[in-house]
Amino acid sequence: MEPMLPPDGVGRLEDLAIELAAKASGLASKLRPAVLQEIGDLVRSMNCYYSNLIEGHDTHPRDIDRALAYADYSKDPKKRALQLEAVAHIEIQRLIDHGEDLQAETTSLDYLTWLHREFCRRLPEELLWVENPDTGERLRVVPGELRKGWVQVGKHIPPDADTLPGFLERFSQAYGSGGLSRVRRITALGAAHHRLLWIHPFYDGNGRVARLMSHASLLRNGIGSSLWSVARGLARNVQRYKLLLMAADGPRRGDLDGRGALSARALVDFCEFFLVTCIDQVEFMDALLDPDDLLRRMRLHVEEEIEARRLPRGTFPLLREALLAGEVARGQAGMITGYGERMARNVVAELLRQGYLKSRSPRSPLVLAFPIDAVERWFPRLYPGM
Repeated sequence: MEPMLPPDGVGRLEDLAIELAAKASGLASKLRPAVLQEIGDLVRSMNCYYSNLIEGHDTHPRDIDRALAYADYSKDPKKRALQLEAVAHIEIQRLIDHGEDLQAETTSLDYLTWLHREFCRRLPEELLWVENPDTGERLRVVPGELRKGWVQVGKHIPPDADTLPGFLERFSQAYGSGGLSRVRRITALGAAHHRLLWIHPFYDGNGRVARLMSHASLLRNGIGSSLWSVARGLARNVQRYKLLLMAADGPRRGDLDGRGALSARALVDFCEFFLVTCIDQVEFMDALLDPDDLLRRMRLHVEEEIEARRLPRGTFPLLREALLAGEVARGQAGMITGYGERMARNVVAELLRQGYLKSRSPRSPLVLAFPIDAVERWFPRLYPGM
């Protein structure tokens, strides 16, 4: 499995790590905390959508939204299973984002098995079985349990099951935060992502565990947040992602390619791709969260909806205030809209009904929300065209 880390002194990786840290640090200052919290919920759904898409599971964003908001599951068994899978992914990432995940090194055996167990135990039974393509034998995936048999992933044959504890111990030792500088930890994120997939510790769910581990590692290193997702970038460039993963599976390419069994050059290439993808996603979200541009998109959409009589007049001033102030006291609705108390209450009630505003209780302040019907207009390209 060596080398575990890209070689010291690879300037382009260090430059990318510093650039990522700098750009990611500015996201949280773009908007009010209450608004960012709602956007974080939206991005979690997006992250889940793209992570599942990488696995070949295309769950429509509206189906995810229905499952989350209303526990409204499809009568089609396959669609329902994918909705449950999406909700499971979102719940685990929410635990990570809120600091409610296992408080252990994100590359430790305990943490990896925690991720797998918490994700898989939320899945429907039909998604907990894998089939050997050669023999047709069906095996049940036990949540949190390392595989006990031989597997093959494409051309790659992962380590034998009885060697997994040793490989995972080396994995944890190499990527633990204790012996690495912050820049070195950031440059190693892609290496850890690849090496976990190379080990393939579970019968199924390795890709999701690797992406959730990477998300948690980014967060613990002070550069990740609920506001952006590397999974979107990986899914939008999935062929290159998979090709570079396969290349990093390969053996050393001669005496100038490191001293381990695997190619150091291919590992550097994957680490570079991973960091560039992270930076691209931070820049994408940074542009989407620019307050002036976001308000412009919101205004255009709301004006069209008012013209079509799907939203009441007075909508935009309320939404604008909720965006800029973070929350709106219900008693201010009349002043903001220019309406009398009764008419203002009607506008608020309609925006709550349609999901443009939300509130913890009938008397609590109003907070901006992001209904799925508005997402494509307010946050273009967040999802593929819906």
